[in-house]
Amino acid sequence: MLNQIKGLHHVTSLASSASKNNAFFTDVLGLRRIKKTVNFDAPDVYHLYYGDEAGTPGTVMTYFPFPMAGRGRPGTGEVGTTSFSVPKDSLGAWTERLAEMGVEGLDADTRFGEDRVLFQGPDGDAFALVGTDGDDRTPWDGNGVSQDMAIRGFHSADMRLRDEGASAELLKFMGYEEIDRQDNVIRFRVPGGNEANVIDIETLPGAAHANQGAGSVHHIAFAVENRARQLEVREALMDTGYQVTPVIDRDYFWAIYFRTPGGVLFEVATNEPGFATDEDTAHLGEALKLPSQHAHLREALERTLEPLA
Repeated sequence: MLNQIKGLHHVTSLASSASKNNAFFTDVLGLRRIKKTVNFDAPDVYHLYYGDEAGTPGTVMTYFPFPMAGRGRPGTGEVGTTSFSVPKDSLGAWTERLAEMGVEGLDADTRFGEDRVLFQGPDGDAFALVGTDGDDRTPWDGNGVSQDMAIRGFHSADMRLRDEGASAELLKFMGYEEIDRQDNVIRFRVPGGNEANVIDIETLPGAAHANQGAGSVHHIAFAVENRARQLEVREALMDTGYQVTPVIDRDYFWAIYFRTPGGVLFEVATNEPGFATDEDTAHLGEALKLPSQHAHLREALERTLEPLA
């Protein structure tokens, strides 16, 4: 069993409009845009990152906004709901705020004793705010959401699967422990991790397979301290029979990828070097930053990419 994985690093999804996506995460949810760059494989498409002040692993939501992309169809073989941690006594204020700002899909429920506010992003993305006690991560409050209600980072990610068996065994191999069951949901937590340390598996044996599109999660990334720990994880996964990519330099972290038995794409990302490698922390997310292989495209990209506030 692995002990290098410390919880979530980031979650990456697809969108249909860069400007609507940017406005939702900064103006509505109050997160900080910490990086404005482009897709390594499609440089005419933004890669936008949102999180806390520094983009701490476990707080970072990222998006590939493909202009006019069709909506995905929810189903199995994907991450369903991405959940953020907020102070327990702020859920009422969040419900009012989201309603006033016209956010769709507002609902509420309780899972494993934790109250949640459910809502949708601009492309029907499934999100939840989970009321928690004792999450002492320092939130970003520079976008008008007060510190006493601001998002602390991720709480969990929810995988929808037809059969939980093989994916549950994978999570256990990755160091997660099963801690509870409720109806068709199994909760796993990695001990000694960051606060973004929960994965839920929701079993839906009769549901159709998801079709990916705008509003869908592309992949979830798990955090390891550094490249040495990442290589240990890669070797262990390959020894177990998983097909794992070589290490890929993503400028702000190094990444490896593999497909889970349930169809979800997993990434293992390093906490190093972080998002302040090419711009000062005080100005994260302001300028367009390009991977070196796309630097020659700057003039064309600055002319054609949608302007963002």
